[in-house]
Amino acid sequence: MLLTSGSRGDVEPFAALARRASAHGHEVRLGLPENSGVDVAGLDAVTLDVDFHRLIQTHGISQWTAVRHFRTEVGPGMRRMLAAAVRETLAFRPDVVVHHPKVLTAPAVADALGAPHVLAEFVPVVTPTREFPAPGVVNRDLGRLNRATYSVARAAERMFRRDMERACAQLPGGRAPSPASPPRATLEAISPHLLPRPADWPESVHLTGAWHEDSAAQEPDPAVAEFVRGGPYLVASFGSMAAGNPHARGRTVVESARAHGLRTLLLTGWGGLALPENLRDDDVLALPTAPLDAVLPGAALAVHHGGAGTVHTVARAGVPSVVVPFIADQPFWGRQLHRLGLAPAPVPYRKLTQATLVPAMGEAMACRERAAGVGRAVRDEDGLGSALEVLTGL
Repeated sequence: MLLTSGSRGDVEPFAALARRASAHGHEVRLGLPENSGVDVAGLDAVTLDVDFHRLIQTHGISQWTAVRHFRTEVGPGMRRMLAAAVRETLAFRPDVVVHHPKVLTAPAVADALGAPHVLAEFVPVVTPTREFPAPGVVNRDLGRLNRATYSVARAAERMFRRDMERACAQLPGGRAPSPASPPRATLEAISPHLLPRPADWPESVHLTGAWHEDSAAQEPDPAVAEFVRGGPYLVASFGSMAAGNPHARGRTVVESARAHGLRTLLLTGWGGLALPENLRDDDVLALPTAPLDAVLPGAALAVHHGGAGTVHTVARAGVPSVVVPFIADQPFWGRQLHRLGLAPAPVPYRKLTQATLVPAMGEAMACRERAAGVGRAVRDEDGLGSALEVLTGL
């Protein structure tokens, strides 16, 4: 049983693992949010009764907005998701439960079924280390205090304790075994070329490499294919991020690209970017989405929000980045890419102007040789194979 929750970047890797495991003869069921935008054709997939796309479209990405709407939207959504995870896992009765950190009821239902549970992280927010603070909690190194920052993730369990108890009323005996067992293993679906393994992670933590399907690369539609053949271009995408003024950000990206003689493939995503009407021309193509694996390899650079999935996709393509972080782990990845020589220092989205983006683009293009080398190394990884080897060895 695979259980995930969050935006598209949280769902695509689980879908990839489901396909790989199914191809190797395993019976797999995937529990995922509604309207994720991920192709799950051919998979045994069930809904977890929450729509993160709707939450972001309605309330944006602001943490304070989320707090204000906790009672009306966020809280009820999490409550439904936690209960659905228990219901669907009980119905499937799996031998192993693999779950995203947000699926807080997964350990309890696995314990009730006598099955091991495995935690899967795309950002190491739960697994502590002294080498860096918990991504999304603190944005600077605290030295010996870094490990303490990982306690913040455990606060979610306290916040949703009553909802977890309600969800676990479905279990035999009407309650969860207490305390829940620790994960049998933790899968860090992260490239060691982007985040070297911390020395103090225990042996049960496996740095597998990113979960990516080579066979999943789609061909772009003819208009996109024609555009990417038409001369030097960049790709801009902020994924599921939607905050502030998307037209102003679109203008900044397009005009900064023109300052470098680049055309712009503008992927508007869930509303983070938009193209002002007076900037429409042959050197700009704006559309909601395009297969990144198909359009990135020929790009001069990528301007993106720094989500874990996008970071790995851009790195795999061998393309340098300009990271414009919005929230959560994105500043962490922006700093990490800069540290590795794959990007300039990140440009926070509130500071995104031509004055900041034009020089950042110039710095990014100076990273092309380094990015190409890392891309070759990342493409050689088989994160799905490594993950499946751990799971079948439990």
